[in-house]
Amino acid sequence: MTEPETSHLFPQGQPTTPPRSHPLPLDSTAQLLTRITAQLGSQLSHVRLNGTRTSMTPTARPALVAVAHGSRDPGALRTVTALLERVRELRPGLDVRLGHIELNRPLLPDTLAALEGQAVVVPLLLGRGHHVKHDIPHTLATAGRHLSARVAAPLGPHPLLVEALYGRLVEAGWHLDARTVRGTGVVLAAAGSRDPDSAADTRRTAMLLSERLGGVPVLPAYSSAASPTVPEALRALAARGRHRVAVASYFTAPGRFAAESAAKAPWIAAAPMGAHPAMARLVLHRYEEALTRTPTTARDAEFAPTLTPALLSA
Repeated sequence: MTEPETSHLFPQGQPTTPPRSHPLPLDSTAQLLTRITAQLGSQLSHVRLNGTRTSMTPTARPALVAVAHGSRDPGALRTVTALLERVRELRPGLDVRLGHIELNRPLLPDTLAALEGQAVVVPLLLGRGHHVKHDIPHTLATAGRHLSARVAAPLGPHPLLVEALYGRLVEAGWHLDARTVRGTGVVLAAAGSRDPDSAADTRRTAMLLSERLGGVPVLPAYSSAASPTVPEALRALAARGRHRVAVASYFTAPGRFAAESAAKAPWIAAAPMGAHPAMARLVLHRYEEALTRTPTTARDAEFAPTLTPALLSA
């Protein structure tokens, strides 16, 4: 057998061995294992426990569903809408939605029905009353299994809430001097609830507000379901020589109770806390706080209707 002809491939007098190419660097075993592990981890992150594949798009943060009570006062919806606009400005890209317990649309069940995946329900309510302990969990229990939700604590009590109360008092004309301080007091006008936890939360807020005002006495008072009423609290302060009394509006938004309480003020009456910047920060604080809790499905809410452990942190 003759050798293959190669003289046409190499000039005369040049070696007949082909030129050497530069070999590509080889990864070490450790580097290969690291790359394989990373790729497997990336792929497995898109596989559910039942073997089905999730979307390859980045996971969005749970929606924030703010729950307002609702009011026949048209200013209530405008105020809550302005508050949520502030929340969106503080957290661009976050899906922020609104649902009402009654009287205004959208109602909470409708808001939840339009969502899929995960959500954090943030009550725009100020204490642990019936709506927080029963109405919201019941609504979640009937929302359907398409949604997994965490329920945040109510807004109060919290120092940011006190900053909003203080800010509204200052806007209304609050000031103290050596001549007036001994005759000054504040009534913290709230809606009222038969739940003793709600009353305890309001008393706690009154104490924090008193500290914020330098020790000026602050008495809680209620428009319904509890005592004292605003007139009774005013008389109690007058009996202590406090005739220069401001009414602090312990309401998220305008409404009948807020207006009636303000009308009884012998000195100044603050506006509801509404879209105060501290309120927007507090809504986001409750949202982030709730993300540390285990999500609740409709079935969970059905068998644990009060969800009180998730609502007690302040």
